[in-house]
Parts: sequence; structure tokens; C-alpha cells
Amino acid sequence: MSAQKKGPFEYPQTPKDYIAGNQEANVVMTSLADMITWAQNYARSRSIWPLGYGLACCAIEMMAAAQAHYDLSRWGSEVFRSSPRQADLMIVAGTVSVKMAPRLKRLFEQMPEPKWVLSMGQCANSGGEFYDSYYTVQGVDTIVPVDVYVPGCPPRPEALVEGILKLREKIEKQGLKIKGEA
Repeated sequence: MSAQKKGPFEYPQTPKDYIAGNQEANVVMTSLADMITWAQNYARSRSIWPLGYGLACCAIEMMAAAQAHYDLSRWGSEVFRSSPRQADLMIVAGTVSVKMAPRLKRLFEQMPEPKWVLSMGQCANSGGEFYDSYYTVQGVDTIVPVDVYVPGCPPRPEALVEGILKLREKIEKQGLKIKGEA
């Protein structure tokens, strides 16, 4: 008996033949723990709660990104938390001075796990135009681990939105093990 023909495609006679022919393409082998981790990371990436840590002119652009024109609520980040215990993303926007560094570290330590840091603007990324000053930290990554850098002086709200979307991709991939990868 030959396979049935419907239009330009050929269909196998039985579901058993169909499964045997497409086993490699349609089956994913994983453990239950990996599947739960993937589901948690996927859900976590869809509801990132930011802690706004605005220090300079970049903070105005961060506030603009939360307004209706750019609307961070489309990606689950609509409410900026005022307490580090309710946030899982710290957005460091602006120049970090030596005096603010211990406070920034303390707020980061108060955030629950898992937590992420987004560095916004050249001053937060590398010291910016104040790089040779004695009172400016040469990048927030010397204080806390940074996950995403958003360049610009100051970066536009679209750049912050793109940085949050890049962080979503990174969160989704955490803990995901695909057969054949190390």
C-alpha cells in the first residue's frame, strides 16, 4: 500500500510510520528537573520587576521608558519597585560616585535571588566623561556583577527597552541544556 497523497505532500499510511520517520525532529529528551527549570526561567523572564537606581541624567530616560509612549508594561516590567526586597532587576542609570558605591552594593545584596543588574549609560558602564576623576567609579561592574550593558550618553528609552529584551533572552537560556551542547 502506498502513502496517501493530498496536494503536493505525502502522508504516511499509519501514525506509527509517521513517528518512525520523524523521531529525531519531533522528540526532545530532557529530565523533569530541566523542564521545570526551563518553565520557571521562561515565566521569570516575562515578569521582571526593576529597581530603579537613577543617579544622573540617564534616570530621566529610564523614567521615560516607563511612560505610555514606550510602555515597559508590554514586557512585564511596568512597576518600578522602591524596595530592593521586591525587585529582581537593578537598573543602574548614571554616574556612580565612590560615596554611592557601598549603598549600591547594600541594595544589591538585599535583593532576593535570582537577581540581575542592567548598567545604563556610559557613566555607569565605564565612568563616562568623568573616567579620570577621583570620585567616580570606573564602571558599576567593579561593585556588582552586570548582566546587560546599555550604551549611550544618555541612552534613549528604546535602548533601555532593548536591553531589557536582551536580559529576557538571557534569563530564558539560563539552565537550559540542549542535547549535544556542553
